[in-house]
Amino acid sequence: MTIDRGIKAAAILVVFAASLGACARPTGDFGRAAPSVMHDQIMPTIGASQARGRGEPVSNFNQTDQEREMHDRVWRFLIAPHTKDWFYDTAVELQRTRLTGATDISFNPDRYYNHLRSSAFASSRIRYRAVGNDIDMDLATIPATFIAICNVIEVDRQRGIAVSNVGTPENAQQAAARKWENDQKIAWFTRALDYRYQAYSMALDRLLVETPHEEARIVDEKLAALSHYVRRAKARDFCGGGSGAIVSKNAPIPSRIENGPVYRK
Repeated sequence: MTIDRGIKAAAILVVFAASLGACARPTGDFGRAAPSVMHDQIMPTIGASQARGRGEPVSNFNQTDQEREMHDRVWRFLIAPHTKDWFYDTAVELQRTRLTGATDISFNPDRYYNHLRSSAFASSRIRYRAVGNDIDMDLATIPATFIAICNVIEVDRQRGIAVSNVGTPENAQQAAARKWENDQKIAWFTRALDYRYQAYSMALDRLLVETPHEEARIVDEKLAALSHYVRRAKARDFCGGGSGAIVSKNAPIPSRIENGPVYRK
């Protein structure tokens, strides 16, 4: 029976993947995920079966409000609706619903520059402004995302205490599975944030060579601000333990334009 169910799930996945094509999760107002039976129920159900087949923990716990909030906020960093195809939106959706394992580790940050270069801009200066605007969109939502992640870390801590006091072996297993899932989502956010930083940084380096302008300084300053969050995420410092606040201002990174390239005016 288990083998039959596995074969059936695999067959459904093949048919589903073939019909999916380039369909990513639908996006609603303000870049939020739009409700979808396919993406919210069917794909996750099949994905859970696939995850079990890969030997990954799968929790059947209901989501807490904090976990739902974190998932919604993290999702915004896993895709890039404001820049369309450069962020592997379809691959992200397959990974989010666990139809595949982690594929984001092989994403190519050069895709962002290629997107910029192939897009028609009225002025080469506007290309720099586009990069700056994309970074601004990230910077505007990172603090709330860090808070949401911090809240989930606390939920997992409280679950651990509850399980040790009143939990059953089954509850302990489910709590461990949910913590694993949450840790995986947090790690994915960290990789996604670093990927965005690397993509923006690579684009600025290429633009400095291709169309040098004084606007590069503004973009470089915004990248420096983004780098602080990347460092904190990699250190898993989402709750401010390393700096005492959500916004951390450590020693500034060296500017890539400090040595004084010549700009066209």
